[in-house]
Order: sequence, then structure tokens, then C-alpha cells
Amino acid sequence: MAKVEYSAVGRRKKAVARVRLVAGDGKVVINKRDIDNYFGLETLKMTVRQPLTLTNIGNFDVMVNVKGGGLTGQAGAIRHGISRALCKADPELRGTLKKAGLLTRDPRMKERKKYGLKAARRAPQFSKR
Repeated sequence: MAKVEYSAVGRRKKAVARVRLVAGDGKVVINKRDIDNYFGLETLKMTVRQPLTLTNIGNFDVMVNVKGGGLTGQAGAIRHGISRALCKADPELRGTLKKAGLLTRDPRMKERKKYGLKAARRAPQFSKR
């Protein structure tokens, strides 16, 4: 018997999350660690579980491989990946997820440093003499 598996990629800032949805009882495993061990903040756990609670789907185990960026960026990337995978699993969920803004890739990135400046916009301190 073939195992049903849905996979998708989610991105935010520099973080890239490869997400797999496998039939199960709703466990979330990130980089071979449980979600409670990976994310310390409750808000990040809520962010990751948002697509699952919105669609009331608890019959999938979520396996994630995520790299790059910080914890908040990784949580956003995982949320994006789970949303995309849920769309593959059940195309009727697309409207609900799109209305909540979970399918949109967040385009905000770090601005590059410009020459003559100390950072992206930070200029050297001005002195008259």
C-alpha cells in the first residue's frame, strides 16, 4: 500500500522550509525535534499551527526540514509550507487559506548595505569640524 504524502516548500526572508504531510495524528516534527523543543515561544508555535487550526485538520503528521534565517522567519516559512501542502491535499481549502493570507509569500527582505553608509540607511555621524 502506497503512503499518501504531500510536500511543499515555504519561504520567508532567508528561511526555507521543506514540509511533508503524512497521514497521522497531528504531530509536528521540525528538524527531527518536537515543536515544543524547537520553538521556545508560544507565539511561534501558534504561527506554525495556524493553517492546521484554521482548516480543522488534525489527521496529518507534519515533518519539516528548515534552514536559514532566525526563529521567527523559520516559523513563517513553516506556516507557508504547511499551507501550500494543505492546498495539494485538499484543493477546496485554498479559498479559506488565501482569505487568511497564508498562501502569500511575504516579500519583505533585508535591505542591502549601500556604499558610503555604515548600514542599509545608517549614515556616518555628521560633524561640522
